[in-house]
Amino acid sequence: MKVIYGLKQIKKLRKPVVALGVFDGLHLGHRRILKAVADKAKRIKGTSIVVTFWPHPQKEGSIYSLEHRLRLISEVGMDICIVIRFNKRFSQIPAEDFIRDILVNKIGAQYIYVGRNFRFGKQARGDFKTLDKLSHMYNFKLKAFDIIKINNQAISSTYIRRLIAKGKLSAAGKLLSRPVSVLGTVVRGTSLAAKLGFPTANIDPHHEVLPPPGIYAVSVIFNNKEFKG
Repeated sequence: MKVIYGLKQIKKLRKPVVALGVFDGLHLGHRRILKAVADKAKRIKGTSIVVTFWPHPQKEGSIYSLEHRLRLISEVGMDICIVIRFNKRFSQIPAEDFIRDILVNKIGAQYIYVGRNFRFGKQARGDFKTLDKLSHMYNFKLKAFDIIKINNQAISSTYIRRLIAKGKLSAAGKLLSRPVSVLGTVVRGTSLAAKLGFPTANIDPHHEVLPPPGIYAVSVIFNNKEFKG
């Protein structure tokens, strides 16, 4: 998957099918959208594209860092991910201008896929109704996906953040469709555990949402090898 940072590098591509959203956590609902985009692009011999934002527009603590999110997006089979820096200047762009100037004029989107609750543009005024109106004005096809529910509970990044913070990792893992994971850099500690015969790896996490303090059984992926810990 090719990653493009910023708007200046964006060029029109062959029959773009665009998934639009933050996709923090890449949970079951997110994966359904991205898989649909990848499948559609293959059927029409087009280009599957994710347009995402960093940092989080709602200033939420992230389930995954941008690097972690990009790794997971690439596994779904997308061709390109465009990362737009969400800063004060970008946040002031009206919803219609964002769709017209960036998705239509810059990317040339022929199809746009979103979650039905997705909001965008200045003060988050843009929603599905806005997109539906603009799809007729600018001649792109729109597909919105309803929220997935498990046991009558809507799957959302916000709910998954709460589960992880409370240590309910099995429940969070079901909604993510994989175990809760932490990406970070190994840093030097006091080496006390090594002196006791149980060396540990101290992780400096790249994201904010973490399980509470405790002792956990883990699988560690390091240099493409898996270790138990």
